[in-house]
Amino acid sequence: MEESERRQALAAFLRTRRARLSQAEVGLPARSRHRTPGLRREDVAELANIGVSWYTLLEQGKDVHPSKPVLESIAQALRLTHAEEKYLFLLAGHTLPVKAPPEEEEVPQNYGAWWMC
Repeated sequence: MEESERRQALAAFLRTRRARLSQAEVGLPARSRHRTPGLRREDVAELANIGVSWYTLLEQGKDVHPSKPVLESIAQALRLTHAEEKYLFLLAGHTLPVKAPPEEEEVPQNYGAWWMC
C-alpha cells in the first residue's frame, strides 16, 4: 500500500470509529446538535488529550506521523477493540506495543488483622 493510500485508509478508519460512538457513551455532556452521527473531532481530541487541529489533520489524511503514545490515547478515546487498535497502529506505520498482562494482586494472609496494629 502506498503512503498516500495508507494515510487515506487511516483517515477513513478514524472517521468510522468516531461515528459509532455517542457523547453519552464516553461520558461527555450532550452538546448542541451537529450534522454528523457520533462524536465530533473535538470530542475525540479532548478524550485523547491531543490538539483538535492535529487530530483533524489525521482524519484528513495529511502527512502527519503520530507517536505510539498518541495512537494509544486515540485508541482508548475511540474505545477500540484489540484488533482495531492493532489495525490503527498498522495504518499509522507502527507495531502495537506489547502490553504486559495486569499483575494479579494477592491479598496478604494477615489482611484482616492489619487494622488491629
